[in-house]
Amino acid sequence: MSAAAKTVVITGGAGGLGRAFALGFAGRGYRVAVADIDGAGAQETARQVADLGTDATALTVDVTSVDSTDAMAAEVAAFGAGSIDVLVNNAAMYAGVTRAPFEEIDPAEWDRVMAVNLKGPWMCARACSPYLPDGARVVNVSSATVFSGSEQWMHYVASKGGVVALTRVMARELGRRSITVNAIAPGFTLTEASYGLIEGAENYGVDRGALRRASRPEDIVGAALFLAGEDSSYISGQTLVVDGGRQFI
Repeated sequence: MSAAAKTVVITGGAGGLGRAFALGFAGRGYRVAVADIDGAGAQETARQVADLGTDATALTVDVTSVDSTDAMAAEVAAFGAGSIDVLVNNAAMYAGVTRAPFEEIDPAEWDRVMAVNLKGPWMCARACSPYLPDGARVVNVSSATVFSGSEQWMHYVASKGGVVALTRVMARELGRRSITVNAIAPGFTLTEASYGLIEGAENYGVDRGALRRASRPEDIVGAALFLAGEDSSYISGQTLVVDGGRQFI
């Protein structure tokens, strides 16, 4: 099946990495379903995708809700002629997450971060599973903070570590259907949210990388396209760190 005949759904697609993923898949000819709790942002991403000449649709979805994710999956399958070929689990709480010593993290915020960042990918994969054909792809978005142990952000880091574990279990269970499941772990990337979180974001951690420049959303897209494509058909349960070489310096 050519990419032009395939359908991808990208959660958290209203901006940042999600929008970059949507535009990247559109450039390869995929039909793109953009899902986000921010319906207006999803609509804008879908408009930009359509401007590239490929089919696009936007959906408002709460990834923590059974009803919402089930409805999303059914709508995307209808948009995709009955199936969902690629699921990119990108939706996450990142902007506005409080940075504090672990003793000071609000338990209510902990629960919300876990609900969106860890329960969300499970809920979306659960809902989409009946529509994933043999040979489909699931790409989960984790974070390089899992491997650096980024301080004063335990709830966020733990939630993204859970995504790595979820990926490995899901890979075994969906592997019986020749479906691959992998994760991407981006390093600090210059999105709208990152600018709001850290002062001087353009230079944050640049001196720790093998590649001495800041990461932009477009730098992460190639990993998702690779893991969604035929060249990675025998790779599953893995986590690909995309951080410009910061983790081994």
